[in-house]
Amino acid sequence: MNGKDAIYYPSKEVSASAYVSDLSEYRRMYDESIQDPEKFWGEIAKQFHWETPPGNFFSYNFDVNKGPVFIRWLEGATTNICYNLLDRNIRLGHGDRIAFYWEGNDPDDYSRLTYRKLLEEVCRFSNVLKSLGIAKGDRVAIYMPMILETVIAMLACSRIGAVHSIVFAGFSSDSLGERMHDCRARVLLTADFVYRGEKLLRLKELCDEALQKCENFGHKVDNCIVVKHLPRLSASSNCTNGSDAKQPQQLNVPWNDERDVWWHDMMEDASTSCYPVWVGAEDPLFMLYTSGSTGKPKGVLHTTGGYLLYAATTFKYVFDYHPNDVYWCTADIGWITGHTYVVYGPLANGATSVIFEGTPFYPQNDRFWAVVDKYKVNQFYTAPTAIRALMKFGEEPVKKHDLTTLRVLGSVGEPINPEAWMWYYRLVGGQRCSIVDTFWQTETGGHVLTPLPGCTPMKPGSATFPFFGVKPELLDEEGKRIEGPGEGYLVFSMPWPGMMRTLFDNHKRFEDTYFTKFPGFYATGDGARRDKDGFLWVTGRVDDMLNVSGHLMSTAEVESVLTEHQDVAEAAVVSRPHPVKGQCLYCFITPNAGATFDDKLVQQLKTKVRGKIGPFAMPDVIHHAPALPKTRSGKIMRRILRKIAVNDREVGDTSTLADESVVQQLFKTRPENLNL
Repeated sequence: MNGKDAIYYPSKEVSASAYVSDLSEYRRMYDESIQDPEKFWGEIAKQFHWETPPGNFFSYNFDVNKGPVFIRWLEGATTNICYNLLDRNIRLGHGDRIAFYWEGNDPDDYSRLTYRKLLEEVCRFSNVLKSLGIAKGDRVAIYMPMILETVIAMLACSRIGAVHSIVFAGFSSDSLGERMHDCRARVLLTADFVYRGEKLLRLKELCDEALQKCENFGHKVDNCIVVKHLPRLSASSNCTNGSDAKQPQQLNVPWNDERDVWWHDMMEDASTSCYPVWVGAEDPLFMLYTSGSTGKPKGVLHTTGGYLLYAATTFKYVFDYHPNDVYWCTADIGWITGHTYVVYGPLANGATSVIFEGTPFYPQNDRFWAVVDKYKVNQFYTAPTAIRALMKFGEEPVKKHDLTTLRVLGSVGEPINPEAWMWYYRLVGGQRCSIVDTFWQTETGGHVLTPLPGCTPMKPGSATFPFFGVKPELLDEEGKRIEGPGEGYLVFSMPWPGMMRTLFDNHKRFEDTYFTKFPGFYATGDGARRDKDGFLWVTGRVDDMLNVSGHLMSTAEVESVLTEHQDVAEAAVVSRPHPVKGQCLYCFITPNAGATFDDKLVQQLKTKVRGKIGPFAMPDVIHHAPALPKTRSGKIMRRILRKIAVNDREVGDTSTLADESVVQQLFKTRPENLNL
């Protein structure tokens, strides 16, 4: 069967060893998780260390009409997530197990780290942070590449009760400065330089710009701790290095002696012992910024106890991880996928993982498959964007490597198109691997819709069924439940342990963004449909958000940057399908009177967005719009702009527009040769 609703069943090989091996077992466990969450999650909680046990296990309110929204799990319990990830595993006899294989940008640059050595390094850096006055509740900003020091920094924060706020090291200095100001970071952690493929990124220079911008906003960061990454130091005894990678010569690092300190200097005399700070289950663990529909990023706040349970449980069941497996998630730690499924989830299960610094295309376009072959990876988790980009190179780069150790293939970041799913399933997985097409968000903390290997039938492009404890609903515009097959707003009617608790320092925005449209439900901002077999298909954003290569950003955020240009009177941004990125940015620009719309302006605008937000946000198309389609009240009709972006002249009803002739004018001025 190759149709849209073709069903592929897990192989006998995968089902034989799976934790959940058939649908009836899944349904039994799922029903218990919904009907008796305290019993279901309470059994899982027994696997972990609680310095004091919970008093009130589970309480919440999703209805803004009944009072403030709140979500609480394991109230009264105290624990430390770092202790559970490291000390507990060492006490279980896993101290000499490899926690991480680190694979550098260059194939000749690699290392490994055991659980015991990871704990020592975490304790040392915990003591470094304490020596700088960092204490429970303080925020620590992290802007670092995919190196082992990034994991050490995260866990050191959690060991002393500090709250880490990681910013993906592809964001601009403006974005980093804004985020440090918003969370009032005490310390910034970064590296001097990093290579991504052949491109050198000067991280410390970007951080200096961001620190100055943060100070201009009104907040001064006390210290900047810098990892000397290039040329790489090998003095740390945690590593077994391969031959030296090619390193650039004479790289000068900008320095402020009053603020900046080298990581290796601070670590040199730090003790390898640091007693964990016991924190409440509902105390903050980390905050991670995600784009907001108003343009101002939102500091999504996750707490300790529930997140630990959910990260650990989703990792175990969704990837069907067993002892001695080798797992690899290609996501950057700067995104929520990296938090939950590179660091917290795997370590909570005593897993051995690969951390990868490079790109899929360097030094050759078979790098992913070479790494799978090298480490004999069993579970592989990546983004549809990467899969689509690799498909264009054909089968040869995949077939030249032994991928027979693979058992589970994962997809994350956006809905995967059926063509990419089939390529992944047939070529990479050899038709024997289960594909877990996971839907979740920064806000959800972990997978909420996903197949389970060994038990869930798969339909290419469908996220299938909810994970344990998750109760999805489809609602129409009026908030009425859609029963059976149908399409509507994807919402959830009860919380699971790993979901966010609030937005940092702005609970009202938390309520307004997620709970006011449909009181009593958490609204994801995504649409979904349920087919005749009960499978769920996420159809994409229903608000003013864009998902480009798995990076979520708001139209307002991009429009705000575009209109800062002196020659731009107005801007409107929509998404357009893209064969690799999934979506790309299509921008309509109305110049100021007397200003010229030309190639120079187009390039300036692209550079401005890249500089203000990051390279991933750079528009693919900038369309000259002498005017924009607006209602009589002045609202821009983005529905019509999306039609123009794809040259679909069936635009529907235009009677509410103040000037209907604008639509045809925009079709006439579409840029030519849009080969996306």
